[in-house]
Amino acid sequence: MDKQTSTRLSARSLHGLGVVCGLAAGAWLGAAEAPTKLVTMGFSPFLISLGMVSGVFVARWTVPMILKGTGYIVLDFKEKMHLLVWAVLAGMLWAIANTLTVFAIRDVGLSIAFPLWNTNSLVGLFWGWLLFNELRGSPAKVWTKVLGGAAAIVAGACLLSYATTHHSAVVAQRASLGIMAALGAGVLWGTMYIPYRKAYISGMNPLSFVTVFTFGELGTTLLLALIFNGGSHNLLAELGRAKPALFWLFLGGFCWVLGDLFQQYAAKYLGIGRGIPLSNTNQLWGLVWGAMVFGELAGQGLATKLLVAAGSLVMICGATAISFADVPETEQASWKRAMERECVRYGLDPVRVEANFHGDDQLMDSGSRHWWEWLVVAAAVGVFVWLAASADIPHLAVNRPWLALLSTLTLLFLVYSGRRLWKLTKFT
Repeated sequence: MDKQTSTRLSARSLHGLGVVCGLAAGAWLGAAEAPTKLVTMGFSPFLISLGMVSGVFVARWTVPMILKGTGYIVLDFKEKMHLLVWAVLAGMLWAIANTLTVFAIRDVGLSIAFPLWNTNSLVGLFWGWLLFNELRGSPAKVWTKVLGGAAAIVAGACLLSYATTHHSAVVAQRASLGIMAALGAGVLWGTMYIPYRKAYISGMNPLSFVTVFTFGELGTTLLLALIFNGGSHNLLAELGRAKPALFWLFLGGFCWVLGDLFQQYAAKYLGIGRGIPLSNTNQLWGLVWGAMVFGELAGQGLATKLLVAAGSLVMICGATAISFADVPETEQASWKRAMERECVRYGLDPVRVEANFHGDDQLMDSGSRHWWEWLVVAAAVGVFVWLAASADIPHLAVNRPWLALLSTLTLLFLVYSGRRLWKLTKFT
């Protein structure tokens, strides 16, 4: 087998890995939003977001630490110090978008809000083309798949927006605000992928990036909660009242971290124009969680259900078309030029950066493990146990068989995708 053939096969394997990671991301990101149903119990959307992001903060420190160790993460950032600011900025955008999703779920429901904020794929597609040469040099058939998929996503969003105005009398009064919140979250999340792609064409490990990313998201969410809950005194009082529900929000944050990690790898190996739409299959999981587990569409007319189903399916088809548009060699050359531009700008070694993309990380065995890392892991587990001890089962109507089925499927995605990611790249 000659070197060129070997490289092609490697690229094909990484493309397949990106697709698997994108699908796993969809499953876990969809599951993570289920705890936000607690907003219907009277808690502030800002408190719900803060509780969830606190769980995200705990998980974002412990999962990378377990997989790679702090020594590796520190060395990775020392080589790419310019990405610290970008990681914090991405976290800030994520926090604001996540808070908007809580408002959207409150006003239009989980099964409706999900597809609307997943228009982030359109925003990400634009930024990927403009800033990182994605789709540059691709033939017409690839452009047709990607742009056709984008048009399908817009059409699906329009169907779902129309469905919200017929959902119920109460929801219809707030539907416009819910739609605006969901679409606003989509714009912010789509823009957030700029730092993602900038990091990965610079050779940064996704596990390192999300470790710093979490400071931006927690700091911004805490600031929003303090401002809109009337200061620290009111926030602490509301946190005390919500303590029986905090475990579920922490659990949602933990699920989100697992989904986001898979999404990061999908963005790395497929690009944001393809990887993000694939991870946006979380809208289908959100629809199933909302409709089957929480009964959001119970009692609605057949027309409403058909509109929701049709809109979701159209968006799924659009995301699939974008995601399976293979990257031809001409576009790969454009990606390489974007990578070389970053290397020149920040003094990086282009040979090392390109090798990192193909799974050859020279920092793989660098950085020592520390005994205190396991104390951090134990403390994180202790937080979950402490919150679980005082947790109440939410007074929500839940379909337990569907809950068990969806939980099992998400775990299977985790095991299969995590094993494949480790086997091919050792979480590079």
